[in-house]
This record gives sequence, structure tokens and C-alpha cells, in this order.
Amino acid sequence: MRFRFAVLVAVTSLLTVVSPAHAGPGAATDWAFVSRMAFTVPLATFSTTRVTGDPWFDWSTDGCSAPLVGDTGRSFDFREACVRHDFGYRNLQLLENRYGSGRTYWSATNRKRVDRQFLTDMKAHCRGRSLVLRPTCNWWADVFFRAVRIAGGP
Repeated sequence: MRFRFAVLVAVTSLLTVVSPAHAGPGAATDWAFVSRMAFTVPLATFSTTRVTGDPWFDWSTDGCSAPLVGDTGRSFDFREACVRHDFGYRNLQLLENRYGSGRTYWSATNRKRVDRQFLTDMKAHCRGRSLVLRPTCNWWADVFFRAVRIAGGP
């Protein structure tokens, strides 16, 4: 009996340690957080939040997934825009999987919102480039946007 109790305490302790830090109230709270991070906060705020990001959400990224071009060039650096874009895609899919069918988190409408925010973030970056580099930067932003519209999800 004593051994069983010890095992039960050990397993319970382990589960407490490895369980998500954010087991929040559910879909509405999670949707509000993902929506705010993906569409509302400035890109700099998103980047700062990501450093200590809640493990309940998917903060992983593969950069811009542009094998021939990369995510930086002479006229542009879209790394942070790509990270937020990945966050949007991954977490809309995560919410869809986590809260089951009948929800419309990962939908054509929300995917388009994430893609439009991606374009907005890239264009904001381009506005900070020199006047000489700005047209090329904006051209690349349009290319990246068109690529995600063609190759993205639903």
C-alpha cells in the first residue's frame, strides 16, 4: 500500500510539472490571445512576447520557407514578419484541432487575415528602408504575399 501511494504521488507530481502552464478557460480565451498576437499588437510587441511565449501555444517557426530567396536580402529582412505569419497559421490550426470540429479557426477567411497581416508587416518593414531600396523591398513583399496565398492552407 505504501509503495502504491508513493508511486501515485510521484506520477501526480510529474504530471503537474509537465502539464501546460496555460490550461486556461478554453476556446474563447485562447482565440482572443491568438487573434491579438496575430492581428492586433505591433510586430515589435509580438516579437518581445514570443521570447517568453506561453507554451500552451505554438511559437515554432521555419522562417520564411523560401528556399531560393531566404527571408533576407539586400533590400529586405522579413524574418519577424515570417515568424508572426507562422504563429498565425500554426495556432489557428492548433485551435481547430484542440477545440474540435464545428469551429472555424482554420478557415479561408482567417488564413486570408493572417496573410494580409503578413503583407502589412512586410510593407511596414519596407517603409523603414532607404528610398533607393524601398521599391525592391515592396516588390519582394508582394512576391512573398502571392506565394503564401498560392501555397497556404484552406
